[in-house]
Amino acid sequence: MKSVSKKLFFALLLIGICNASHAATCTGRFANPITDICWSCIFPIRIAGISISSLEQEDTPNPEDIACACGNPPRAGIHVSFWEPVRRVDVVRDPFCLTSLGGISMNPGFDAPVASRNRRDGMDQASFYQVHWYVDPIIFFLQTILDNGCLENVGFDIAYLTELDPMWKDDELTALLTPEIFLFGNLPARAACAADCVAATAGFPNNLFFWCAGCQGSLHPLNGNIQAHIGSVQASSLMVNRIIAKLHRELLMWSAAGNNSVCGYTPQPVMDKTGYKYQMLYPVPQTLKIAGKCCQPLGRSTVLWGAGREFPIQGEDFSYQIFRKRNCCQGAIVLGE
Repeated sequence: MKSVSKKLFFALLLIGICNASHAATCTGRFANPITDICWSCIFPIRIAGISISSLEQEDTPNPEDIACACGNPPRAGIHVSFWEPVRRVDVVRDPFCLTSLGGISMNPGFDAPVASRNRRDGMDQASFYQVHWYVDPIIFFLQTILDNGCLENVGFDIAYLTELDPMWKDDELTALLTPEIFLFGNLPARAACAADCVAATAGFPNNLFFWCAGCQGSLHPLNGNIQAHIGSVQASSLMVNRIIAKLHRELLMWSAAGNNSVCGYTPQPVMDKTGYKYQMLYPVPQTLKIAGKCCQPLGRSTVLWGAGREFPIQGEDFSYQIFRKRNCCQGAIVLGE
């Protein structure tokens, strides 16, 4: 009887140790909205076609007209453009690990695929990550600007967990969402991504290569399976590219830039890669500027800004702030009143 009790005790102890070590893989920190966010990334700000301030930040083309008019609700105003911090992304190893919420781990009562990294003979290292998508319009949340119709006026929310998405681990199911993937699984199409890498590193990515994620590799499949894992910063940046593209394809993320979006958000099944910038929040906040910038467009090489931002245990989960380009008709006159 004592022998059975000892065996049971050691079995329970082993289970406890395994659970503790499993929970210990969930790391994170609440981002300080003052010191951890690259606030210069909201620039350039243009009002009525005039650049108010750029702080040497990169920008995409804007509507050339000074005035604008919208029909719902009827209003007339002036063109305004800026980069709005609207979303946050976690790229994690442990399922349901909420890195942006301090590293807490949820237990929904069922299992989900865990992160992995493996290398087959004669092939590149492959990996898998889970991703969490937060609605995070931090300018509105901090109430730094009030009563502005050009800002996304919603609260903080956990909007998407890939652990609940059956396509996130399955390439065949994902192909149903992106049937064009069969056109780009060849060497010439993959080689073309080198040109997208050059474009993204010099400025913004090229939308002609919509199947590419710049220097991070192939945008497809739109799931957590990475065929060429070079480093965790590169891999997590690729996950940022993919989750934005996936949500655009599912019409859960809409465009906010361009002439068609000045009066409201418009559906965009194929993501405009030039419409986003991002910066790392965890494990090392990306606030030190390189060439005057502390954020970057999608697809830019991680060689410079990603150095020293990955380290064992506490530096293997990642959190990113997403900035979306906003072109808006800032209504000054409500028509019909």
